[in-house]
Amino acid sequence: MRLHFEPDPLVPKSTLMHRDPSTSLAVTARSKRLLLFDIDGTLIHSGGAGVHALILAFKERFGIDDDFHDIEIAGMTDSGIVLNILNKHKIPAINENVSGFLDSYVHFLSLELPRRKGKLLPGVLELLERLKSRPHVVLALLTGNVSRGARLKLEHYGVWHFFEFGAFADDHRDRNELGRFARARAQEKHGREFAASEIDVIGDTPRDIACGKALGARTIAVATGTWGRDELAKHQPDFLIDDLSNVETIMDTLGW
Repeated sequence: MRLHFEPDPLVPKSTLMHRDPSTSLAVTARSKRLLLFDIDGTLIHSGGAGVHALILAFKERFGIDDDFHDIEIAGMTDSGIVLNILNKHKIPAINENVSGFLDSYVHFLSLELPRRKGKLLPGVLELLERLKSRPHVVLALLTGNVSRGARLKLEHYGVWHFFEFGAFADDHRDRNELGRFARARAQEKHGREFAASEIDVIGDTPRDIACGKALGARTIAVATGTWGRDELAKHQPDFLIDDLSNVETIMDTLGW
């Protein structure tokens, strides 16, 4: 049975809800926490830059027009998306085709980002600034982007420097495998292994929730992407948040 978290009366009741009763809120300031953030739909909206870069890259590399309306993109890894596109068109998914497609994608992404009306999502900058100043918090990425694409996006929106490291589509095309890469890099950088109970995975899709559960981490779903609140709730994240704008309440509730 899942608990309904009743927020402060001054905070809209839909801001925070759904906590697993086995998940303790008693996280002390001395406990290290590894926060693994998704990018698209969680930290930023790129205004469609990523999809348009894929379309242009595919046209350049293979001479085929496709709007990819039937290709699942949200929550997928870039490498997984590329494989699905190649398979759809019966193009051999050999390394040359995959790496060449991704190279072209990154090139066009660098051109598309400044052309699109993207944005940082509500509360993101304030939250990252607050968290960066807390010595017990480790900020990192767990994203389906290839590392070059992640850097392009977050540098464009001015927040790349907040993150120490990340796990990316370069590491594995299966998103559920990325948590172990992030955990290993955290150990390498901080000289200690982070227990699953010390890790939070923050994202906007069911795939982010599944990825966090695969790692045994706390899962925080943010309803700022293409998936609605009700749909995210079906996947039983430990916390479900409308957006990241109520920074103080979110940090207090999650022990950040």
